[in-house]
Amino acid sequence: MTQSATSAQSAAGDAGLLIETVTDPGLAPAIADVAASTFPLACPPHSTPENIAAHIEQVLSAARFAEYLADPRKQVLVARTGAGGPIVGYALLVHDLPADPDVRAAVDAFPAGAAAVANGTVAEISKMYVLPEHHAVHSRLRPSHALMNAAVDAARDRGATLVWLGVHSGNERAKRYYAKMGFRQIGTKSFNMNGAIEHDFVLARES
Repeated sequence: MTQSATSAQSAAGDAGLLIETVTDPGLAPAIADVAASTFPLACPPHSTPENIAAHIEQVLSAARFAEYLADPRKQVLVARTGAGGPIVGYALLVHDLPADPDVRAAVDAFPAGAAAVANGTVAEISKMYVLPEHHAVHSRLRPSHALMNAAVDAARDRGATLVWLGVHSGNERAKRYYAKMGFRQIGTKSFNMNGAIEHDFVLARES
């Protein structure tokens, strides 16, 4: 079953790309395949293959995506190469207040953040990845930009006034991309990847 597509679908579809919210658990293996292919590319150079593999198994497996698809607090968006085409990217939103105290403090200090927390209008873009071979193949609208626009629109449609995400402190390319998409750093947090403690920047923007 597929829910109604986000408002970015039309513009993306014109470029041969379709972005939609999905709930069908049968799509979990395909989304997990994209996750397993793309997550290692975002890891810092010192990440071990063992830690990467463990994280994929613990967080990005087909079984975990089936859970995400069934969770009413979460929303999965996929990017396809046209209607019924293969999945080339995905985003996972969490429609809930941040549980991490470092993130909560950073959001509270952000302009309009305290009000968003008080009103419960905060959303997290927990994950967002596009297969590298599709980063620039759709000339009119890059899949990564279309997917981010769709994710922010989806958060807004669910009532969010502020969206946040975490990015590894050493991932310069990702930080430049998020800055282009309107995010700015508001704090820091730790990220545990199979026992290895990594350091993330917390970024946010109003939706």
